[in-house]
Amino acid sequence: MPSSFSRRTLLLSAASSLPVARARPQGKLIDTHVHLFASDQKRFPYHKNAVYRPPAQPLEKYLDFVRAAELDGVVIVHPEPYQDDHSYLEYCFANEHRKGFFKGTCLFDPIAPDTPDRMAALVRRNSSRIAALRIHVNREAGAPPTTAGPIRDRDLRHPAMKKTWRSAHELGLAIQMHFIPVHAPDIAALAMEFSDTPVILDHLARSGQGTPEQYDAVLKMAKSRRVYMKFSGWRYSSKQEYPFSDIKPLVRRTFDAFGPDRMMWGGLGMTLAEFEKNAQLFDQIFDFASDNDRAKIRGGTAGRLFGFRL
Repeated sequence: MPSSFSRRTLLLSAASSLPVARARPQGKLIDTHVHLFASDQKRFPYHKNAVYRPPAQPLEKYLDFVRAAELDGVVIVHPEPYQDDHSYLEYCFANEHRKGFFKGTCLFDPIAPDTPDRMAALVRRNSSRIAALRIHVNREAGAPPTTAGPIRDRDLRHPAMKKTWRSAHELGLAIQMHFIPVHAPDIAALAMEFSDTPVILDHLARSGQGTPEQYDAVLKMAKSRRVYMKFSGWRYSSKQEYPFSDIKPLVRRTFDAFGPDRMMWGGLGMTLAEFEKNAQLFDQIFDFASDNDRAKIRGGTAGRLFGFRL
């Protein structure tokens, strides 16, 4: 049996051989937008109503990355390929490398009568883990809302929508909106009615899929104190390739409206190379912000909103 010195030497040698982030930003780092997909399609199959079928991005490989990048917490955004089957999300909770590292969003049909009960059951099974209900509304202006099939593009004015928002609030959940700017007025009306419920706007509201006037309506939502904007999915807002310099004026307007206490970073990457590239992008886009404000967007705001133990 090797001596304690030998064991210690072996452990240190193994640790030194792992890749590490070369330029980790200071402060807490929370990725608020990660999708994970199981390799085992028999155990965790995509739903029959999956709107896309991506290649695997499994938990085990992702955990190697978060250790190397020294992330402090992650929000797994439950993805559409699984629809309302949260089995893989719960698997990720059960197999995290550090207790409390993951939180997640859920996806249920916001106009289905059984959604409040199903949402409550998921929250009970995963105490303090489910952070938000995600709602997708990406249909173009003039297109009718859906009433069945894949869980997206339901009518935000449907009477059951308010019941679902009320139930989410009672369960302590936020509402996470994945939308295009044309839907901002309907979201704003709900956010105003449920003014104590946090509302998270994904991907800079996919501003590139709307008009400047429509994005003005998005920015008006900043007047509601519980509405948050996520700096993620920047490709939806840019007409350029990396480093997406054309979105800097948009981000500055968004920062001026929401401030660092209501902005969060998402989409840090799945590998160290992606992480370092996205960290550089963040610093280039937010070069006008103070170190303290950038630290809030990188993790402080999310830590507070989602209740991470940092």
